[in-house]
Amino acid sequence: MEDKTFTISVYSENNVGLLNRISGIFLKRHINILSLNVSESEIENVSRFIIVVNTTEKWVQNIVGQIEKQIEVIKAFYHTDEETIYLENALFKIASGLLFDEKQIQNIIKESQSTIVTVSRDFFVISKSGRRSEIEELYAKFKPYGIMQFVRSGRISVSKEKMEISTMLEALK
Repeated sequence: MEDKTFTISVYSENNVGLLNRISGIFLKRHINILSLNVSESEIENVSRFIIVVNTTEKWVQNIVGQIEKQIEVIKAFYHTDEETIYLENALFKIASGLLFDEKQIQNIIKESQSTIVTVSRDFFVISKSGRRSEIEELYAKFKPYGIMQFVRSGRISVSKEKMEISTMLEALK
């Protein structure tokens, strides 16, 4: 089996220590977490972890099984990139003078479909949502001009198919 990128979705109660136990599952198997995002889910009082890993399907199946053994976990799923709609967000902080002095900066912003979030005397901030490759490309274009600060979120995603958890919850109504 070859390594592929998988997105693991974990629906859980929001309890202290769960993130540590979940990360321990990956640590024991020497699998690097490429991206991690935790937020509220579409279900009231339920959190959703989005974990991105590069491994084999056999390993991801084992990991999901181990995650589901955690008491607070309601359900865990895994999907390939083809089965999800996903993106990341990034913020770039750049010196304000460049916005006015370097016409190419304005072209880069427009061509990349980025948004100027704020402009101050000393800096401006650009926001970009998209695939990791789009954000990396924008980073490469801004780098020669000097990036004061850069931050990128973890992946956020939704599955293309209806999640089994939605069916489970409808049955409980």
